[in-house]
Amino acid sequence: MRDPYTVLGISRTASDAEIKKAFRTLAKENHPDTNANNPKALERFKEANAAYELLSDTGRRGQYDRGEIGADGQPINPFAGGFGRGGAGGGGFGGAGGAGAGRGGGFDFAQGADDLFAELFGGRSPFGTGRGGFRPDVRGPDVGYRLTVPFVEAVRLTPQRVTLRNGQTIEIKLPAGLESGKQMRLSGKGEPGPGGPGDAIVTIDIAPHRLFERDGDDIRITMPLRLDEAVLGAKVRLPTPEGDVSFTVPPATTSGRMFRLKGRGFRRLDATRGDMLVTVMIDIPSDHPQLVAFARDFIDGREIRAGFEA
Repeated sequence: MRDPYTVLGISRTASDAEIKKAFRTLAKENHPDTNANNPKALERFKEANAAYELLSDTGRRGQYDRGEIGADGQPINPFAGGFGRGGAGGGGFGGAGGAGAGRGGGFDFAQGADDLFAELFGGRSPFGTGRGGFRPDVRGPDVGYRLTVPFVEAVRLTPQRVTLRNGQTIEIKLPAGLESGKQMRLSGKGEPGPGGPGDAIVTIDIAPHRLFERDGDDIRITMPLRLDEAVLGAKVRLPTPEGDVSFTVPPATTSGRMFRLKGRGFRRLDATRGDMLVTVMIDIPSDHPQLVAFARDFIDGREIRAGFEA
């Protein structure tokens, strides 16, 4: 095993606070939950955990500095006595009076790393305590997947199917509050390990749509109108992610006007929904004899650009 000071990137005179800070940084960077497909990060994490276990214990750190134990926590001279924090006689190898009895190798490893993991990640270290910080019942690594969900199905929260590495296909239910980048954890669907399989982490991507555009929890759409529909008003077919609806265009509708359809957007965590925002754009034909003749005879005397100066 490497020198624990080198592993944590600190000097031999580092304070307890400096040791904790160095370990915190390495643990966050290499934690298995955020490096599911990076075996090197897993090894760095285990190595940092073991180094912190040793150096955070003042007694064992002193033994290491004096050359009494190695980086793995084992005695350099097993017949010298006085190792660990054992009972009378200084044996300290987990005998009847040893503080490390039943702790695998006889050393009573510091609990500091577990406390720090509770602070950093809300639970115990995935490697527990024990020799070198590794626990034989560690779960297998998590496996990451990306799932592209069609826009309309994301709005409807249509269940999706995911094929795992082992060939198994499972159906997952999409949650409210869905957005691109959201991660879903499938318990026990990762790689196998001594302590059971890890999890599958599914990252959601919502595909773009040719008509609809997401705006927070709302959905935007631009609807073309003929000139006669805008002037006289009309009932037109309006597509929505959940099917077509009949939409009433009021008379004298101008291009760029926006209408709001309540509750036609994405579902929120609080069970409410966003809206659908419909912007109308008047499509004028480029060369229509009747329209040209009408425009030549029509006089609109309004001053619509009053105050339209920079």
